Amino acid sequence: MEGANHMMRLHSLRPRPGSRHRTKRLGCGESSGHGKTSGKGHKGQKARSGGSIRLGFEGGQMPLIRRLPKRGFNNAAFHKHYAVVNVSELNAFEAGTVVNEQLLRESNLIRGHFAGIKILGDGELKHDLKVQVDKISTTAREKIEKAGGTVTLREARRIGKSKADDASSEAEPETAVAKAKPRVKKTKSRKKKSE
Repeated sequence: MEGANHMMRLHSLRPRPGSRHRTKRLGCGESSGHGKTSGKGHKGQKARSGGSIRLGFEGGQMPLIRRLPKRGFNNAAFHKHYAVVNVSELNAFEAGTVVNEQLLRESNLIRGHFAGIKILGDGELKHDLKVQVDKISTTAREKIEKAGGTVTLREARRIGKSKADDASSEAEPETAVAKAKPRVKKTKSRKKKSE
């Protein structure tokens, strides 16, 4: 009954029985069972200090992973990594602040290389902010707008592409018309010659 009523306190915390065991004590004489070679066997690379061999290494022989043919598509090379910021972290900024990549980098909320910034909806926002990011979750958008803030998605890269596409599409009809005109002239000149 005492154990059932016993309150858990910091000084009474103990690891689960069997989860921890004493370390193997090596080199404590031959009678200990771990003396002499201390469980490392006789000589060789693995008996030396610092003589560890990396996973998959086959002593210089061409490893199995390199001998097998590689087939199929791997999406890892095309995976886009986004810097993630939660709504709760935006409380560090004052009301009415424009939160963009530059400000987030200066405040060390994001760092390194990434494809864009994404806001997730963990936590609550206390005041209004003007957020400029690449992606945002629906809950995060609702929380920012509920607090009186605004969300604008950065479309600079996509707009650049679309303008280039528009320019190329506009250029194509002109070239088609330009090509069509000489053909018409040639056919007329041929008719005149035949006459």
